Amino acid sequence: MRVLFAGAPGFGHLFPLVPLARAMRELGHEVAVASMDGGEPVAGSGLPYLPIAPGVDWRKEIREAGRTRRPDLMRRVVESNSADREAFVPLAAHVNSRVADAMVELATRWRPDLVVYEYQFPVALLAAARLGVPAVQHDLGFVRTPKLRALMLAEMADTFARHGIDRLPEPADTIDLAPPSMAGEERYGSSMRPVAYNGEGEVPDDLAVPADRPRVAVTLGTVPPKTDGLTRIERVIAAAADVDAEFVLATGELDLGTLGTLPDNVRPYGWVPWRALLETCAAAIHHGGSSSALGALDAGIPQLVLPDGSDRFITADAVRERGAGLSAGAEEIGPALLDRLLTDDALTRAAREVSAEIATMPSPRELAQRLTALGAIAG
Repeated sequence: MRVLFAGAPGFGHLFPLVPLARAMRELGHEVAVASMDGGEPVAGSGLPYLPIAPGVDWRKEIREAGRTRRPDLMRRVVESNSADREAFVPLAAHVNSRVADAMVELATRWRPDLVVYEYQFPVALLAAARLGVPAVQHDLGFVRTPKLRALMLAEMADTFARHGIDRLPEPADTIDLAPPSMAGEERYGSSMRPVAYNGEGEVPDDLAVPADRPRVAVTLGTVPPKTDGLTRIERVIAAAADVDAEFVLATGELDLGTLGTLPDNVRPYGWVPWRALLETCAAAIHHGGSSSALGALDAGIPQLVLPDGSDRFITADAVRERGAGLSAGAEEIGPALLDRLLTDDALTRAAREVSAEIATMPSPRELAQRLTALGAIAG
């Protein structure tokens, strides 16, 4: 069977697809991942990468759609830093429509038996409908997507019709990575254990073993630092100087040179495999990316979420409401908050409860076996 995975360009969109794609490949299926410019890093997972519409920039197209088509929505997106998802996803739908012809052409050429796509890339659902093969939506974390999917598809109705699809399709299934106790009342689709993929590479030798005092992993992800500056990490570093713990900055390519001399207990690193690092840590601090949060939950350690926009407030709310961590704005960051993260036993208990829950969720291999049956029935 041939399985085509597809998603919007970006680590947070494509990397969560890798565990299931690898599981499908381990079962003997041929798999590939398709995305737009910026999706190329997923090829580092060893999966074949198929580019769609080279030269079309996801973020530029969203801004252009907001400027020329829906300035009312763009105002809401800008004011909320994309946290207003009901304003953002219709603009993302315009980008999907922009690459519809290219997506259908690629799928027609590659001839998948099954399509798996993340929720912000329903153009893959269109391609599957055009080919008459099943499509499965792969959710990414804590966002409840049925209403958002309906908004996106309604915005794309003309595009579907142009490709001969007059009735908007529904996916054959939806994969939900949220632990059931954190999924809220709106549960749907098939649950799957969130297995981390953070790129290839090893944890540096000096981080491979636990520290002699509590260690805290800190990351701001790949997008927020470019849009939000260093405000939050500056505050974390300043507060860390007064906390008896070791703080590891897993900040990728972010230039920390403007921060000057760091406290002795703050250690800067570049790219570090997040989930592996968490195995040596007592707590985590991050921006609210769903993969960052799910990794900490899987590791069973409390987390401090510092959301700034997009779906990261949804992640922060889910963590806080479950009692597995804290959520704060930049102005709230201080030594007392970091001390609570490390000493509040209730946070640790809740995090460990969720970790045990995650361990009981169906694995990517189990989901791959179900999808194999789905594809075989459709064939």
